[in-house]
Amino acid sequence: MRIDKWLWAARFYKTRALAQAAVAAGKVRVHGERVKPAKEVRVGDALAIRSGEYEWQITIREICARRGPAATALALYEESEDSRARRAAQIAERRAQGSVMRERKGRPTKRERRQIIRFRARG
Repeated sequence: MRIDKWLWAARFYKTRALAQAAVAAGKVRVHGERVKPAKEVRVGDALAIRSGEYEWQITIREICARRGPAATALALYEESEDSRARRAAQIAERRAQGSVMRERKGRPTKRERRQIIRFRARG
């Protein structure tokens, strides 16, 4: 089965197009090597999947051509303990910095604009 199709079925990506783009961009590695979206995967292959700031180290347990429920998708692979611990630590660190991550984006509000004007006028 193609790697992009398997990643989609295992629910790592919402669409096959996103899975293809990730594989082509080098965010998915098989046995430590960069591959193309048409690469055939087998049971026992080791994958390293990078999505955003998280990275999964998994081993393929089953091949399934159809995308099913999340519970079924979890049975398709086995994540290493090291990978799971690293991601949990990253999530905890992100939550600890919650106020920094929740900053507004976009244009300032009227109140924020007044604060900016006052700040610039001081110095």
